[in-house]
Amino acid sequence: MPKFSAMERTVAIIGAGVSGLIACKYTLSKGFHPIVFEAQSSIGGVWSKTIESTKLQTFKGLYQFSDFPWPSSVTEDFPNQHQVFDYIQAYARHFDLLKHIKFNNKVVGVEYEGASEAEMQSWSLWGGTGEPFSSTRKWKIHVQDTKTLSTEIFEVDFVILCLGRFSGLPNIPELPPNKGPEAFHGKVIHSMEYAAMDYESAAKFIKGKKITVVGFQKSAMEIAMECAVANGVENPCTVLYRTENWAVPDYFPWGVSLGNLCLNRFSELLVHKPGEGFLLSLLATVLSPVRWCISKFVETDIRRRLPLAKFGMVPKQSFFEHINSCLISTIPEKFYDKVEEGSIRLKKAPSFSFCKDGVVIDGNEAAPIETDLVILATGFRGDKKLKDIFVSQTFKDCIFGTPKAAIPLYRECIHPRIPQLAVIGFSESASNLFTSEMRCRWLAELLDGKFKLPVIKEMERDVEKWDAYLKRYSGGYYRRSCIAVIHIWYNDQLCKDMGLNPRRKKGFFAELFEPYGPMDYVAS
Repeated sequence: MPKFSAMERTVAIIGAGVSGLIACKYTLSKGFHPIVFEAQSSIGGVWSKTIESTKLQTFKGLYQFSDFPWPSSVTEDFPNQHQVFDYIQAYARHFDLLKHIKFNNKVVGVEYEGASEAEMQSWSLWGGTGEPFSSTRKWKIHVQDTKTLSTEIFEVDFVILCLGRFSGLPNIPELPPNKGPEAFHGKVIHSMEYAAMDYESAAKFIKGKKITVVGFQKSAMEIAMECAVANGVENPCTVLYRTENWAVPDYFPWGVSLGNLCLNRFSELLVHKPGEGFLLSLLATVLSPVRWCISKFVETDIRRRLPLAKFGMVPKQSFFEHINSCLISTIPEKFYDKVEEGSIRLKKAPSFSFCKDGVVIDGNEAAPIETDLVILATGFRGDKKLKDIFVSQTFKDCIFGTPKAAIPLYRECIHPRIPQLAVIGFSESASNLFTSEMRCRWLAELLDGKFKLPVIKEMERDVEKWDAYLKRYSGGYYRRSCIAVIHIWYNDQLCKDMGLNPRRKKGFFAELFEPYGPMDYVAS
C-alpha cells in the first residue's frame, strides 16, 4: 500500500464534547489533520448547559486531563458546572483546538466507500489489511448546517465517533395508546429541555407548579431538589422511581476513601477479569468474601447516614453490583431533609401512565397523582444515536450488536467489522474524561502505526470475554459497558498495546493499594 504522510490523512471527529476535544488534541499531536463536527454552537457536550445545581460527580483529581491539571483557583473537590465548563474551554484554548471545529454542523450520516459488503465479509484483518488507513477506501461525511439547513459532503480517511451517550436523543418511555402524554392536560418535557433553559427561565417555569419527576438517577434528584426548594410543602415534588439505587452522601464511607476500597489493584484482584490467567482467576475466587465485606462496609455507612429504611429506599442489589454498573452517584445535599419535610415525595412505580389530571401508577388503585408538569429524567438513547449515524444497514446492525450483548467494541473503541472508524466515550467508567483520554492516546498510537490490531476473529473472541465479564458483574445493566471496577486492568491492556509499562506507581504497596488516576499516566 502506498505510504502517505500524516498531514495527508484527514480524520473526522464527530462531536466536540470532552471525548471529541481529546481526540482532536491527540490526532494533532501525531501530525494528522482533524476536522471536528459539532452540531451545537459550543464545545463541552453535556457540560455546555446543565441545570443550575449540577456539580461534578467525580472527584476532580480523577476528572482531569493528564497534561492540563485543574487551575489552583478551583479549590472545591467537586466543582460546579461553570467551573467544569471553564476548565474544558481552557483546555481547548491551550492546545489551540477551536480552529479545527466546525460549529453548528450536524453529521446526519457516515458512508463507507470503496469496498463491497461481500468483500468486507471475507476480510480476516480489520479493513482487509489490518491498517487504519487505505489509499482507495474513504468515508463520506454528510453534514447539515443547522442554521441554513444546507448540506455538504466531506471525504475523510478515518472517522472517530464521539457522539456522547448522555445527550441529544432523549429516552422517552413507550406507553399504550391514549395513556401517553397526549392524554394529559398538563405539560410533559424531558430533563434535556429543562437543562437547556437559562437559570432564571427554569426557576420561573417550575415555580408554583405541582411537579412529577420520573427517574432516580443524578439529574432526577437534582431537578427534584430544585422543585422542592422553589415550591416547598405547598406544592410537593413527586419522584417516581422504578428501582432503588445506592446514592452516596460522599465518597468516604466510615472515613475511608472509596477509591482505596474499590478503585485500586487490590480491589481488582477480587473480581474475575477478562483474559486473566489461572492464578488470577483462583485468587478472585478465594478472595470473593472480601469483596462482599467491602460492599457491606459501604452499605452500612450509607444506611447509617441516610434514612433509606424509613422511606423504603434500601436497594435490593448490592453496592458492589451498582458500582459495577456505573449506577453510583452522590445524592444532593439535604435531599432526605426535603423528603422528611414533605416537599419531596418518593413513590415506587415499576410502570406508569398518564391520565387527564396527572400520572397513574399502574397496578395502584389509588387516585392519580395530580400534576401540572411532568419532567422525564429517563436518560438518553445513546445506542440508537450510534446506530443511526451509519448510512449502511450492515454497519447499523454491526455496531448495535444484539440485545443480549453489549456494544461489540474491541478495547471499547474498535468494531472489528467496521474499517477506518473508532468509537470514543460510549462505555462508562468511574471517570469518563480519564478513560476517554487513555482511549484517544491508544487510538493515536494505532493511527500512527506504533502497533497493529489482532485478526478479526481474535478481536471478536476478546469482545466476547469482556461481554461475559459485564454480564457476570453488572447483571441486567450489562449494556452500559461499565468498566469502573476494572479500569486499571483495562488501562493495562491499552498500555501493553502501546508498548508502555502498565505499572505506574513507585513501590509494591503503592502499586497495590493506591487508586490510579490521570496523573499516573502522564507521558514521560
